[in-house]
Amino acid sequence: MKRLNLALLVVENNDYQAEQTISAKQAAHECESDLQVIQTEHDAVVQSQQVLKLLYSPEGTRPNGIFFEPVGTALAQAAKIAASSGVGWVVLNREVDYLSELRQQYPTNPLFCVTTNHEEVGRIQGEQIAQLLPHGGAVLYIHGPSDNKAAVRRATAMQAAKPANVEVRVLKGLWTEESAYNAVGSWLKLNVVKDVAFGLVAGQNDAMALGARRAFQELTAGAEQDRWLSLPYIGCDGLRNTGQAYVQRGLLEATIVIPANAGQAIKALVTSLRTGQQPPECIFTKASSFPQIASLKPRN
Repeated sequence: MKRLNLALLVVENNDYQAEQTISAKQAAHECESDLQVIQTEHDAVVQSQQVLKLLYSPEGTRPNGIFFEPVGTALAQAAKIAASSGVGWVVLNREVDYLSELRQQYPTNPLFCVTTNHEEVGRIQGEQIAQLLPHGGAVLYIHGPSDNKAAVRRATAMQAAKPANVEVRVLKGLWTEESAYNAVGSWLKLNVVKDVAFGLVAGQNDAMALGARRAFQELTAGAEQDRWLSLPYIGCDGLRNTGQAYVQRGLLEATIVIPANAGQAIKALVTSLRTGQQPPECIFTKASSFPQIASLKPRN
């Protein structure tokens, strides 16, 4: 069986992305394929340059498949080059609108996405908020990058699922603990902070929820610190050794388990290349609350 040459572009800026790399390497080993992991910055231009470098590499060194999670646009032009060159193209953690047309033009070349249902993630987080704040209140919500569709979809679904008597105040982060720490630190300097009695802090991932908690622990004192640290903190990703462990240690009240999907994507691509059968256009992974929503104790 011919070994396939695969390339995964990653931005390992949080625990979930690190888990993506681990799952991809394991899947490539199981599929008897070679995997090149390329570290990129959280920069759309750098990511695009890396992808084009792979696509224009000489015959024989060009990968059979490219996997990436967009940090900006979903690289539609690069996808066309990949499709016309016979390179498998897999978008992680985002649905993209150009795949249908390309799959019609190149029906034998695997072109698909593997992603979490981000509406489901937002809905679960809205239900967690409802369970924890049955009498309403204010939530400090640490949002991912504004140009990231996963972040936008999670926020929209959360807003739709939360109770009407819950007010949401939004700060922006970049999926990292440090970005949330800095956002909260800047926000604490504003006088408006004292105008609202917050009942919960929610992050769009566990890293940002922990970054917000660390900011309140290090940048406040006395009664103000006690008040912030007494609140429930909730996040998303729910990896066994991080998010779930944070819940068990009491640092987070709840998280949402989002399985790493790079390994699943590699297995789907390898199967397609070896059988000639096109995978579904979009493969969804399943998210779930940890712990179960019914077990969360109301906090007001």
